[in-house]
Amino acid sequence: MKFMKIGTKPDTFYTEEATRTVISDIPSDLTIRINNVCFLLHKLQVPLVPKCGLLQWLCSDSDDSEIVTIDLHDVPGGEDAFELCAKFCYGITINLSAYNFVPAFCAAKFLRMTESIEKGNFVLKLEAFFNSCILEGWKDAINTLQTTIKLPEWSENLGIIRRCIDSIVEKILTPTAKVSWSYTYTRLGYNKKQHQSVPKDWWTEDISDLDIDLFRCIITAVRSTYIPPPQLIGEALHVYACRWLPDTTKSRPPHSSGSRTEESKGKSRRIIESIVSMIPADRGSVSIGFLLKLLSIANYLGASPVTKTELIRKAGLQFEEATLKDILFPSQLPTDQHFHDIDLVAAVLDSYLALWGRQSPAPAENGHLLRSIRKTGKLIDSYLQVVARDVNMPISKLVSLAEALPDVAMEDHDGLYKSINIYLKEHPDVSKAEKKRLCRMLDCQKLSPEVRAHAVKNERLPLRTVVQVLFSEQESGSRTTTHKPELTTRVRQAPAEAEAKQECNNKLQHEGVKSRVPETIERDIQKRLEAKMVRGESEKGKKKIGEANSGSEVMDPKQVFQRRSSR
Repeated sequence: MKFMKIGTKPDTFYTEEATRTVISDIPSDLTIRINNVCFLLHKLQVPLVPKCGLLQWLCSDSDDSEIVTIDLHDVPGGEDAFELCAKFCYGITINLSAYNFVPAFCAAKFLRMTESIEKGNFVLKLEAFFNSCILEGWKDAINTLQTTIKLPEWSENLGIIRRCIDSIVEKILTPTAKVSWSYTYTRLGYNKKQHQSVPKDWWTEDISDLDIDLFRCIITAVRSTYIPPPQLIGEALHVYACRWLPDTTKSRPPHSSGSRTEESKGKSRRIIESIVSMIPADRGSVSIGFLLKLLSIANYLGASPVTKTELIRKAGLQFEEATLKDILFPSQLPTDQHFHDIDLVAAVLDSYLALWGRQSPAPAENGHLLRSIRKTGKLIDSYLQVVARDVNMPISKLVSLAEALPDVAMEDHDGLYKSINIYLKEHPDVSKAEKKRLCRMLDCQKLSPEVRAHAVKNERLPLRTVVQVLFSEQESGSRTTTHKPELTTRVRQAPAEAEAKQECNNKLQHEGVKSRVPETIERDIQKRLEAKMVRGESEKGKKKIGEANSGSEVMDPKQVFQRRSSR
């Protein structure tokens, strides 16, 4: 930070209530009123009026001995800026910096303290400080630019904003090898002493201190001057968002109706809408995690539908790159009793699937698209297992998210079964109808043998689902007889299947619904299980029994239910 000292006399200004006076033996003959403050000064005994063209004109009709009162309520920078100008006229020492330059310069221009009034006047000295110190520095130019938000029209008309932006952009475009000024860089794990070279995004943290409109001007100027890497612009947006927007990743922000909170949310809403509009169109310019965070924040702030739609579209383009951590957000709606924002994930998934389905050739026949949808399927699998633990999560939202995926997205349903089991465990009071609705999306043919063995012993599952698991196990056993598996495998499987059958019988008897299962199903399952156990006695016996079973009829579940309905 650079300073410039002007004047040599000690500060003789003192304040008493709303009056500021100069300690002097000479009585005051000039009163300047600015807002609620009165300055008791002198017209000619000190070069105040001679240095200020405006005061000369306002005092031109008065006698030298007459006490003059002047109202200057519209002086830019108010009473503090005027005091700097008055101290300069009195020769009192003042320190100029990037923080007070703008109001001092605007006030000096307002008072016409120019060279045409008197040589070596205040405006000339301020311009010299601006050119030689502020514009030559990095942080000085940024701090000066930030102070212009209090006097935007004056700063614009006097060219302060444009010249500061030009200076900042020029330094941003400087090759990193020539960056010699101090800058702020506090990335996690970064140590300046260990890094000889300057990082490409060295400038992003310092400009994040700017107001959003000034920040936008900087980004626009950088992009119009040359074509920077999209990731570099994306990193600048990410840093700015982290600096100014609320964090909605860990817990629900408090919902308050206070005017101060609404004012803060309005400012944040303007920031996020500006950030989204500045995201480069290039895929990968920002991470999927950042896009999803912005979407969660947009939901909390009540951003415009256009902003939300654009975020959902951009997130859908990169959804296959997301991790479980990226999609875990608390719901931002005060009306939602469940914790996790499953609607956010569903919206982005729908956008992704719409794009995936429009690919050519057919997505299922394209290797890359197949890998993409299956990676996404595993992500949703993992997500469902997390949100299933939410005690207030409605079944309808869970089912809707799972059913949104096409069949090709999940190679197996082991993860889906685990989600269902977790949900039923965490929601013991769920109705039978809801249980059936939840389990209806399970494809028993896609369950592994280990999961099937667990399912038939699972007391939480509806009877219909258990029977379907047994059917799929029966069909799987019929198919494996033609492949002649190893003896040890058959011997190991037979007791497990017998145990599973016994477990199922116990479940049916306990529920008092065994009579609902047709005897033909019981006999068929019993025959299959006995045949598998007998096959474990000897290699020769297995072969004969295998041939006998291969010729027997395998009952189709549809035929079984038709037979049940006919009875």
